[in-house]
Amino acid sequence: MSPFLTFRAGAAAQGELQLVAATPNPKGAFERLFLLKGDPFSGPVSAIVTAEGNPVPEPSLAAGERRVLRLLHFNDLHNHITDTHAKKGDTHRLSQIVKKVRDARASAAEDEAVLFISGGDDHTGSVFDELLGWSPEGFVADPAYRSYSAAGVDIAVLGNHEFDRGCELLKTGLDADARFPVLSANVRGSKFMAMNEDYACAAIAEVKGLRIGFIGLTTAVDTRVGQAADPDLAVTSPVEAIRNLMPAVASVSDVVVILSHCGYGSGSHRSGKAGTNRMIGEGDFDIAAAAGPLTDKPVVLIGGHSHTRLNAEGIDPDNMIEGVLITQAEANGSHLGEIAMSIAADNGRKAWFSSVSLHPVKTRDDRVAADDPKYNDLEHDGDYDAAFEAEHIAPLLAALDEKLSEVIGTVEDGELVSTERTIADRYIRECAMANFMNDSLVERSATFANGRIDLAIFNATGLSSGVSEGPLSFRQWFDVMPYADNVHVATMTGAQIQQMLDNNAKRILRPEELDNGDIKLDSFVSRGFLHFSKGLRYRIDHGSSAQEARAVEVEINGRPLAEQMEESFTIAFNTYIALGGFGEAWNGKPIGGGVAGEIASMDLRQLDYLHTGLVYRNEIIAFIRDAGVVSPRTGVVLDGRLQTANA
Repeated sequence: MSPFLTFRAGAAAQGELQLVAATPNPKGAFERLFLLKGDPFSGPVSAIVTAEGNPVPEPSLAAGERRVLRLLHFNDLHNHITDTHAKKGDTHRLSQIVKKVRDARASAAEDEAVLFISGGDDHTGSVFDELLGWSPEGFVADPAYRSYSAAGVDIAVLGNHEFDRGCELLKTGLDADARFPVLSANVRGSKFMAMNEDYACAAIAEVKGLRIGFIGLTTAVDTRVGQAADPDLAVTSPVEAIRNLMPAVASVSDVVVILSHCGYGSGSHRSGKAGTNRMIGEGDFDIAAAAGPLTDKPVVLIGGHSHTRLNAEGIDPDNMIEGVLITQAEANGSHLGEIAMSIAADNGRKAWFSSVSLHPVKTRDDRVAADDPKYNDLEHDGDYDAAFEAEHIAPLLAALDEKLSEVIGTVEDGELVSTERTIADRYIRECAMANFMNDSLVERSATFANGRIDLAIFNATGLSSGVSEGPLSFRQWFDVMPYADNVHVATMTGAQIQQMLDNNAKRILRPEELDNGDIKLDSFVSRGFLHFSKGLRYRIDHGSSAQEARAVEVEINGRPLAEQMEESFTIAFNTYIALGGFGEAWNGKPIGGGVAGEIASMDLRQLDYLHTGLVYRNEIIAFIRDAGVVSPRTGVVLDGRLQTANA
């Protein structure tokens, strides 16, 4: 019996967790499930309480009796459930993963347990997001949680992008579609959803006689807190949370799984989707270092957030910290990760055997012939669970089809806004796609309740694609700007704008960085580099280093900014930047993203914002619908508003 387990009626007191039996996903593998409810923020947990006679996760294996535990995991799927393509055919990412999981479960030995786990960021990034809507009234379905429930996902952690559309909508999706528990031990304070009701800090599951403890952690760097609609939502230290919880959770478990949506590394790290260093704060290295010494039980950490491919060739010794194995399966449904453990009861980490692997998910291209060497590496009909796709994904696609197939305009003379050109330009020079978007928003502001704005901005990392000539669908424009941003209007003086431009000049990729060939422009360069509407014109003087870079020859509306330092201007920001850019640092912290010199960022959170409630993407789409075309005559231009050595 665990020394932490106490039998007493009533709720948990401070420093305690209440053990509550819960219903597992009926399509999953858990035989029994217990949620741990209480306050993990107040300090170390000293007791786990439950009423006399309630079921508890007691040891059921004889000392030395062995079980094999296989954890099949994915992370950062970002609603890439099925990626549709008119010419290549559809890539059935989740249905490929489901086939692998179901095959593994069907062939499992008597002493083998196979679990199916999500490492978070299940939302934001594909056309399926539109089924969520922007309010409970517009909600159709939570496509991620609905399909995961049907797929047999056993448990998930809350990633930062789960909060993009607000906790009210997240709770709506959980209530409607999640048949499995979601965890986070360091998210608190929302007025729309509550720990212990809508999610838990930790859980204990029983399978094949094994007791598996789970602790969920969410990044404290990139989660959207500070929004007017939910001002008390907060994310605390994941390291503090693991220290408070680990001894108690481990005491009623044979093995502990940390679900960490906090990012690979520590502080600033370059991995996964990052083209340069990325701020992650307390990441997986810190969490593992804190967790390992707190128990002698086997501990593994399933990661996410940084989109990192780990242990592709077997266990990398660098990913074992204080006896804790760290792994991650990249992102967007590119891989299914697997951890296989052989665990002997009551032996702790003695005679604990573990292996890891990554199973690639194939992409589709029906144009490739059977005799082509690439053919076998592509998805074909036998590679995915067609019955699952037809029963669970096809209805979601049908619900999307009418909206996404709608033609919103026509692209004429599309070279400047092509994907190739947008990706090539966004981090290093003036970008026609950014120009079009920012100018469109300024034009749309004539319809805003509080009047027309002077300028608009958008961050380079928010531009994910371009468009091609011909009819333009809602789906194609969604791919251009897939992130969930609203429009926030701030008033800035000329002096503040100069400060912002000087700070922005330090973020551009410098010629010497491009010359060394180390940075891939199709990766995320997480510096928060901003593009502006046509009312603002300036030149970046690179200087001899990023520290010396500055904005010069600045004009607003045709007048030198130096003559307008005390004047006020209204500027529209997207949510990501208005909230400080998180890891891209418009929040007073060092710029990061590979910029040398620990240069402090301007804290744009301190501006006084009018939160319009308008959806940034929808305003651009409305402009395109009204204009009818995306072309030079409607704003697709390179007009010299930004002059740089990279031009």
